[in-house]
Amino acid sequence: MRRELDELFAGRAFWLLLLIVGLLVGQSFITAVNAYAEASGIGGGVAALAQGLSPLDGFVTPVLGAYDLAITLLFPFVAIRLVASEKSSGALKLMLQWPVTMRAQLASKLVALLVAWLIALIPFAIAAGLWLAYGGHLDAGETLNVVAGYTLRFVLTSALAVAAAAMMPGAANAAVLVLGITIGTWALDFLAAGRGGFVQKLATFTPTATLRAFERGLFRVDVVLILLLLSLCFFALAGIALQLGRAVRERVLRDAIAVAIALVAIALAAQVHTSYDLSENRRNSFGAADARMLAAIGKPLEVTVFLAAEDPRMSDFENNVLVKLRRAMRVEVHYPFGGSSALFENDPRYGEIHYRLGGKTAISRSTTEEIVLETISSLWSGGLQPAGVAPGIRRAEARRSTGDEYPGYPLAKRPASAALIFYVLWPLGVLTAWLLRSRRTG
Repeated sequence: MRRELDELFAGRAFWLLLLIVGLLVGQSFITAVNAYAEASGIGGGVAALAQGLSPLDGFVTPVLGAYDLAITLLFPFVAIRLVASEKSSGALKLMLQWPVTMRAQLASKLVALLVAWLIALIPFAIAAGLWLAYGGHLDAGETLNVVAGYTLRFVLTSALAVAAAAMMPGAANAAVLVLGITIGTWALDFLAAGRGGFVQKLATFTPTATLRAFERGLFRVDVVLILLLLSLCFFALAGIALQLGRAVRERVLRDAIAVAIALVAIALAAQVHTSYDLSENRRNSFGAADARMLAAIGKPLEVTVFLAAEDPRMSDFENNVLVKLRRAMRVEVHYPFGGSSALFENDPRYGEIHYRLGGKTAISRSTTEEIVLETISSLWSGGLQPAGVAPGIRRAEARRSTGDEYPGYPLAKRPASAALIFYVLWPLGVLTAWLLRSRRTG
């Protein structure tokens, strides 16, 4: 472990990474706070509705978004270096003779990389401290959930980078492989939009899609399990590739077995439908009464959406309704126009949403939560609705009477001293730490 940490801190790549991460977080923080202040009505401007001002959207997600770029383009080089340097210098042949298993050596690399990740999170901790000092609000559950999502993304990227460095000849080839796989997941995420079926199911586990779930405050157990299984699989492939004493044929066979076991485990993990809504405004959940109604139906709901992926109504329906429906009951969604731009679509059904429940069907063009719930309730009760006001109005009044409305947290403050901290003090601190480290080792 000491050797891995020494190798990590001895490389200039790690210190350069810290320098860049601090600058990225600082820029994201300043931009986010200024935008939040504008929305809160600073300087006499028109303030947005308080219920729409959420620190999760206005602070946590945009500031941590800086780490998405760092994980994609910077951290892989740090992870690759831990393995590539051993292979190029010949130290790996000596290490294979140590009385330490390959599993323990890879575990020490993972712990060293996690230490690097924790140090890299210091700029976010500084940003959070400044946000609270300005009078901002942070909910521990939703904030830690997003941090956990980025941590899982980091572990997966690190495992992929270590496996690429172990299997490919040279650090440059390993970096190209990691970048190629990353771009492939972006393409899959783009192609799966509004398609439904297996492709969309597969795309929900790409790094970009999983981060979107965490950024909404949703903790999905299947996503966590699959990311951990993929990371474990990549570390297993790295361990097999680094066993230079084994024949190539034997290593290929072991690779195939490891991949097969991982695929079976991932298929089983994908069947887990447990999730937790950790967002403070409960954006991923229906109200308690609506959730009980949907859970009591006990039958699968079939939804056919005659909308194109580019249609704003599709995005609204996916993010504000289907996310909640999938958590509340069994739902099967079909997209007849999946993969089509539908800009010149003449189908008279375009814009319709068809619902089928227990042999009964209904058609609606609305993508709002209240109308969707009213439609499902009507199908379940055979079209009978209680007398009085509409269900959507009753639900809104019920939320007001029970105090369930999200209050929102306006913050009309400018990011005072943030530029000095992130653009001056942080680079000086990183440079000083690097110089002290170099002097001590020298």
